[in-house]
Amino acid sequence: MKRKLETSEMIFKVISYTLLCVFSLACLYPFVYAISASISGGHAVDYGEVVLFPKEIQFEAFARMFNDNMFWNSYSNTLFLTFYGTIWSLVVAILGAYALSKKRLLFRRVFNFFLVFTMLFSAGLVPQYLNYLQTKAVFNAVGIMDDKWLVVIAMGMAAMNIILLRNAFEGVPSEIEEAAVVDGATEFQVLSKVYIPMSKSTIATVALFFAISRWNGYFWARQMISNSNEHPLQVFIRLRLEEFTDPDYMTGWNEAYSSDSVIYALIVCSIVPILIIYPFIQKYFAKGVNMGGVKE
Repeated sequence: MKRKLETSEMIFKVISYTLLCVFSLACLYPFVYAISASISGGHAVDYGEVVLFPKEIQFEAFARMFNDNMFWNSYSNTLFLTFYGTIWSLVVAILGAYALSKKRLLFRRVFNFFLVFTMLFSAGLVPQYLNYLQTKAVFNAVGIMDDKWLVVIAMGMAAMNIILLRNAFEGVPSEIEEAAVVDGATEFQVLSKVYIPMSKSTIATVALFFAISRWNGYFWARQMISNSNEHPLQVFIRLRLEEFTDPDYMTGWNEAYSSDSVIYALIVCSIVPILIIYPFIQKYFAKGVNMGGVKE
């Protein structure tokens, strides 16, 4: 039989659910507005008549965007950076976290200290930029002329994600590793057959962090990728925004839709893939890392 809630508990629940609903609506509203503005008529968007629901519905903004070859080119570049960048970053993070989780690692405390140190103190934007320039020169010297690989490889480290994985690996019972070693497992087999399966929830979460970071990457992609045909989607959106805010470019604009509708259409299309992937990854967030444990 359920216990009857006291007055204070009831008040707390009402306030909590109310605040949660308000916060959820505040997070949802920008996305709903972007959809409405992308399919509303030019007059309604330009004069701020769109508040929640679309007005003077049209799909010409999406049609213009879909007919732009540069849009599809930038989309493919973003998929390239996200796919290969996530895989590379995840491999680096897993290997680094596995090594740092081992107490037998020489100078383990020193390495962990420097890992945390990079989170507290950064060399600065200019030294980082110069470092990437030198890395780009090295890539070009060995024949890698595609600047996308510079963004994929040179920007593959994330100290926070390595720490998350290290903590997850440290939570794996040592008895399981010892049993695997006794059975003749190599170091790589211990990592791939023991640590990774028992830490898949953390790995999935870190993979999502990497993927979102790569998908939304803008600053360094714009700074380091000089070829416009290699620009990712976020840089393409920014360049289109600069064009649509240029009075000279907008001279003679007489379309039925607003230039802002095109930008909102681009934003919607850039968000949809993450919205599709996120529900499949979310289920790992609440799962325990070490389900099953060790029978004593």
